[in-house]
Amino acid sequence: MKMSSPAARTAVAAASLSGALLLAGCSGAAASGDDSAEAAEAVEIAGVEISVDEAAAELLPAEFADAGAVKVATDAPYAPFEMFIEEGSDELTGVDVDLGHAIGAKLGIDFEFEQQAFDGIIPALQAGNFDVTITAMTSSVERMEVLTFVDYSASGTGILTTAGNPEGIENYLDLCGESVAVQGATSQVDLVKDVWQGECEAEGLDPIELSEFPSDADAQLAITSGKAIASLLTKPSAGYVAKTTNDGATFEVVEDPDAPNGYDATLNGIGVLKDNEGLAEAIRAALQSLIDDGTYEAILDQYGVTGIGIDEATINGAAAE
Repeated sequence: MKMSSPAARTAVAAASLSGALLLAGCSGAAASGDDSAEAAEAVEIAGVEISVDEAAAELLPAEFADAGAVKVATDAPYAPFEMFIEEGSDELTGVDVDLGHAIGAKLGIDFEFEQQAFDGIIPALQAGNFDVTITAMTSSVERMEVLTFVDYSASGTGILTTAGNPEGIENYLDLCGESVAVQGATSQVDLVKDVWQGECEAEGLDPIELSEFPSDADAQLAITSGKAIASLLTKPSAGYVAKTTNDGATFEVVEDPDAPNGYDATLNGIGVLKDNEGLAEAIRAALQSLIDDGTYEAILDQYGVTGIGIDEATINGAAAE
């Protein structure tokens, strides 16, 4: 999840995009308030054909329905949420991009993604340069002073280990007394030092032998070289690395049923200015439609991140926690 700046993110290891889906372009035919308007053409995403959800489309404020599009700010690359099809390309793919296009298809409008540096996204929304942001942004209460969040995933720390999980790791307590790799200066380092080490001690176990590296790629190399039994990174990043590295033959993500979204998970949201509550509600309804018909899960599965899925599209869910 993205926090207050790009520097706060956990870096993602470079991986092949050979598994990226073929995304058909969204139709520009908007479902306006005119009953005689033709329905937008179906869009295929993650192997699923998506048509307009009339109930969701009816919630769309007229200004957006008439325009036929919303402008979406995102900050790529941040795999697997938003990234470029290939090096040197300006064409975007990823969980957020595909999900945005799918929501647009449900509403009968286009979601037009454009690059914007993360720290400038909220000011750009306030300036009217964008209508929406979809960029793995944490749905924090502080940001709710400006934005309404449609919550679409929850993610925390994941455990990446060797394919087949030869050490039989079931949860973080199985890391006590073991060598574990992590990128330095990340929230995962703080989680181990501030929380997990104390829990290892409380269980009468040796502390985690934590080795910090300059990047996630270096931490993953520690696994393949036998210097660590696991590495820690955000769960969606772990899922994407496991799915795309050597066609899934090198790594595996530990699935702890007590932490399906990862440890210390927080909600990620689609951000809309508070003045545009109607747009937020239309997006929420479209997202719920995608959850209900299985398209949402298909998109997450495309990138190996089904573990960050949620069952219900909520608005400002973090405020109730």
